[in-house]
Amino acid sequence: MTAVATAPVVRTETRSRAHEIWRILRLHAVNPWIFFGIPWIILGAAWAISIIITLIIRAGSGGNVTTEDLENMRYSWAVLSPQWYLVVVGVQAIGLTFSFALGFGATRRDFWVGTSVMFVLVSVMYAVAIATLVQLEIATGGWWLGTHMFDALWYGQSWIVDFYTSFALQLLVLFIGASVTTVYMRWRIPGMLILLFSVIALLLVAIAAVTLSGSWPAVFAWFGSIGIVGVFTVILALAAVSAVVGFFVIRWATPR
Repeated sequence: MTAVATAPVVRTETRSRAHEIWRILRLHAVNPWIFFGIPWIILGAAWAISIIITLIIRAGSGGNVTTEDLENMRYSWAVLSPQWYLVVVGVQAIGLTFSFALGFGATRRDFWVGTSVMFVLVSVMYAVAIATLVQLEIATGGWWLGTHMFDALWYGQSWIVDFYTSFALQLLVLFIGASVTTVYMRWRIPGMLILLFSVIALLLVAIAAVTLSGSWPAVFAWFGSIGIVGVFTVILALAAVSAVVGFFVIRWATPR
């Protein structure tokens, strides 16, 4: 009997980083309703409710409604209604696909980069749509009824400002959900409790420091000086910090 030597199987194909990121994007888009369906259903429902409320106000006033009567709708927060759901989307993007992606050979780094690219694309899409809908609402006089659904809160200054602020807020929401989930996947419940109490402690220390030093007028003056764009630049920076933290934590996360 002769022994037959077999050479080890060596993978000869190469897969580029762009290819791996594209695989993660496709993985997140398997169920397009999560990113591209349900948020717009929520927003559409909020728009329909705003229209109905406007009609009720007009019917109740006997046709004598004025612009001032509808002005309070600018503070309804209806335009931000999808954000609460999109926090969950950020959680699901990691919690439901991380183990699956690793099982198909993706690295932790490529998974996080691909997920981040998905977040950026979704944020751009959302920001373009919101900024455009704000301008349409202004151009039609509140959909010909005086409704304030999109032209509300800080929106309505210009298309580019509305785009920038929506983009920054969307990224923050998604990355907070995702990065918090990486903490859970790395340290489970003890890690989440430590994170929660640490954030609360830091907020209390900051509030106490500002209060005891009598610096609240200076804080409000600073926010007023940087304006809306400056405030959302801070928000965008927080989103970037969340993305970096999530990148490092997920490299030590344990798939379930």
